[in-house]
Amino acid sequence: MPSVELQAVLPEDFESMLVIRIEALRESLERLGRFDPDTQRARLKILFRPEWMQHLLVDGERIGYFTVEPRAGELRLHHLYLRPDAQGQGVGAWVINQIKARGLPITLGALRESRANAFYRSHGFQVVAEQEFDIEYRWEPGA
Repeated sequence: MPSVELQAVLPEDFESMLVIRIEALRESLERLGRFDPDTQRARLKILFRPEWMQHLLVDGERIGYFTVEPRAGELRLHHLYLRPDAQGQGVGAWVINQIKARGLPITLGALRESRANAFYRSHGFQVVAEQEFDIEYRWEPGA
């Protein structure tokens, strides 16, 4: 696995983060017939909270980011996006382990038919609800 660094997110990072989000989601959204750049912009804008976000860097290059919202007694992972050429190298697993190390339950949603579902299941997340386009997951410490 490459050496990963974290970098704080600034308000002016929105556009570059939108590009990564679109790169990461495009294939899955196209498979569902739901790819729309304007919708992706609006969805990122809703949860664009730099204080909850971290860039992921490898060799000084931004390859992705994640967003963790602190909630009462748990954490909500809203985004974990990696550029397609950075996927499959262990960076996502590293992020999940960093979040798990906080010792709180974690919830998240993944797009139905996305490869992310197999990834989250392989890291111990359990399905708690299914919706038309998303699957909700939960991980419990010690489970």
